[in-house]
Amino acid sequence: MGVGLKDVAARAGVSVKTVSNVVSGTTYVSPPTREKVERALAELDYRPNLSARNLRRGRIGVIALALPELDAPYFAELSRFVIDAAAERGWTVLIDQTDGRADRERQVLQGIREQLIDGLVFSPITVGREELAQRTDRTPMVLLGERVQDGPTHHVAIDNLRAAREVTEHLMSLGHTRIAAIGAQRHPSANTAHLRLAGYRQALRAAGLPCEGELTPPTAFYHRSDGAEVMRHLLALPEPPQAVFCFNDLLALGALRTALTSGLRVPQDVAIAGFDDIEDGRYSTPSLTTVSPDKAYIARVAVELLESLIEGGGRGARRAGGHRDADDAVLEVEADYRLIVRESTGG
Repeated sequence: MGVGLKDVAARAGVSVKTVSNVVSGTTYVSPPTREKVERALAELDYRPNLSARNLRRGRIGVIALALPELDAPYFAELSRFVIDAAAERGWTVLIDQTDGRADRERQVLQGIREQLIDGLVFSPITVGREELAQRTDRTPMVLLGERVQDGPTHHVAIDNLRAAREVTEHLMSLGHTRIAAIGAQRHPSANTAHLRLAGYRQALRAAGLPCEGELTPPTAFYHRSDGAEVMRHLLALPEPPQAVFCFNDLLALGALRTALTSGLRVPQDVAIAGFDDIEDGRYSTPSLTTVSPDKAYIARVAVELLESLIEGGGRGARRAGGHRDADDAVLEVEADYRLIVRESTGG
């Protein structure tokens, strides 16, 4: 049998209610009494029954995190931060991989696990604003990623267009005028690709440089092999690029491999930059210049917003920093990012 509040109360010589107040932290308890209770808690190794507490509040104590690819390092790292933020609240995280497939994402929206979860953090790839607006499942939900902005629920993301423009400006500042981009996609739902391509093009136009189609070949996926394949195509052009901006770090690592095995020096012969700041890029040779989204902040704010929806029935969502939204408006929270210059561009 586990240690209960009655056991702690008997050891401390106080009432069960006093022990409960100390454990919950919701009511003032005098310092001497609190000290006695905390000593008894430590001596008896008391562990609160979070399941019972959640059930009393009508909660399960479980949230879901639905992501496109768990083997993509960016999403794996983001998952860890979501799990950490949830653990601070005594929650367990159920992780679902959608593979970016429309049918799997619609299943997430239909609430196939609504009896098992209190809330959902969702990063969609295919479903859009209209499908989200038609959602009938009442499970509280917070969105990540770039697929849906100004949608029907709270959303946390970085400014991808501005970040992509900043990377391209960095490459131009090094004297490069022929800059390629790896990661363009034709599918209309590929919002991440579209925003990063738009930022890249904005920077080139502002500098008076042409946006040549041969320097932005389409990319099927965002894996290392795709980056390697597209880089081979770019290096075979009559006039290869002087620098390459890859729309994620996996593409950049693949491009880096192709450049090195082709006998090129990075960054002396071709500079390469990525996006996401995954751990692999910090230890590659050369180390990878990249955009570093504040993944810890994205996860923390997403869980914080979800908590406010769960506790408030959809009302009183808190802005970043803990401020409450007075009119219950849907929140668009912009997370910060940093451009980290490393060896692959001469840092």
